Amino acid sequence: MRRYILFLLVFSVGLTGLARAQGTLDDLFKAAKANDIAEVRQFLDRGMDPSSTDREGYTLLMYGAREGHIELVRLLLDRKANVNARTPSNETAVMFAAYKGHASTVKLLHTRGAQLNKDGWTPLHYAAFEGHPEVVRYLLENGAEIEAKAPNGATALMFAARQGHIDVVRLLLARSASPTVRTESGATALSWALKAQNTDIAELLRKAGATE
Repeated sequence: MRRYILFLLVFSVGLTGLARAQGTLDDLFKAAKANDIAEVRQFLDRGMDPSSTDREGYTLLMYGAREGHIELVRLLLDRKANVNARTPSNETAVMFAAYKGHASTVKLLHTRGAQLNKDGWTPLHYAAFEGHPEVVRYLLENGAEIEAKAPNGATALMFAARQGHIDVVRLLLARSASPTVRTESGATALSWALKAQNTDIAELLRKAGATE
């Protein structure tokens, strides 16, 4: 009986400690989402892992990158957060920054080791899809593969054409992006532009040699 009681006490203490640890982790992410840099710093000073993930697999750095909280991003990088950590969906912090058009954050992450090229979706796809010329330009100037293919076989040019981002289309064509690439289903940048009724972009693509 005494051993059983002792077991229950130890088990109870363990659960209490786990709950406290989870609460602390939740508080850390709450501070990061609120861009409360002082609070995040205090958590890190107390030994919290800067590469911690939440229940969905997102890191503190990803939240900071997505919102463009560059000082928070810098703090986490200074504390050795994993710059190339991936979500269960294979997304990285620099991809979130590119998607939102946070050029300064993209640059900071890249200079601290963020990978611009990988299998599947890339930061260039995200920036082109959302129409962020400054980010697209930076990525291309720093080695992003202009013809990288998304899981469906589409390129950055195709996404920009479909979404109607003519400045990004011009930029990609000026950097020799191919207007003739096809997806697995046979779609092209031109066919996507026409389907979306982006006739000005379609004209640019035709002049660059695109065909349906």
